[in-house]
Amino acid sequence: MAFMRYYRALPHGETTVEEFRAWLSQFDADGDGRISREELEEALRSLNLWFAWWKAREAMRAVDANRNRAVDGDEMGRLYAFAHKHLHVKMSQLEE
Repeated sequence: MAFMRYYRALPHGETTVEEFRAWLSQFDADGDGRISREELEEALRSLNLWFAWWKAREAMRAVDANRNRAVDGDEMGRLYAFAHKHLHVKMSQLEE
């Protein structure tokens, strides 16, 4: 018997920063408060985006300022901006 994990969907319409952060946190598999490329890829796959692996790689290249292979701290603001600009996620406000 296969087990499937179900994730909460990203809210429709404009998404606040808090809603985006809460949605993304469910993909933090190891619970360290950071989002790895693999976890980001899983989040993008849940949105049924084509080429989720490539988009996750591009997002990490764009937002991982300290090159620790994870989105953490101040980099979250950069991820919100990337999602708005490149993944067409509608945000009602952006933190920088």
